[in-house]
Amino acid sequence: MSMERTLILLKPDAVQRGLSGKILARFEEKGLKIVGMKLMQMSQELAAQHYSAHKEKPFYKGLVSFMTSSPIVALALEGIGAIEICRKMMGATFGSKAEPGTIRGDFGVSNSFNLVHGSDSKEAADKELGLFFKPEELLEYNLAAFTWIYDPVEELGQQG
Repeated sequence: MSMERTLILLKPDAVQRGLSGKILARFEEKGLKIVGMKLMQMSQELAAQHYSAHKEKPFYKGLVSFMTSSPIVALALEGIGAIEICRKMMGATFGSKAEPGTIRGDFGVSNSFNLVHGSDSKEAADKELGLFFKPEELLEYNLAAFTWIYDPVEELGQQG
């Protein structure tokens, strides 16, 4: 696994329910580094771009309406295997089916409002990060905690 970046969106229901801090804390406590973060109102145009793959699906119009109804928090997170880790932490798409211990399992019951979005692949992450962040908004810095989160010998496959 390598160091990678992923997009996480805290959706309108997360913001309106006051869960942004709790959800962000879970990602930080797991050991992921915040390299970009903004509170924003998603425009119709951005929602259309972000959800273009779903344009022909029956839920598309409602999804765009929901995502533009209230502010969201856009996060760029970095870590080894960040995409897969975040997907596991989010849990199953529908809160009613998500396992306890996951974000959706602990905070959601709805099949419509599912609190978070996370990129599902490296290609999706690259595209989605480009939609929500300008290159200069994504920071490069050393997180001191990484020396306590990642064992460089283990992570580089150099175990004796």
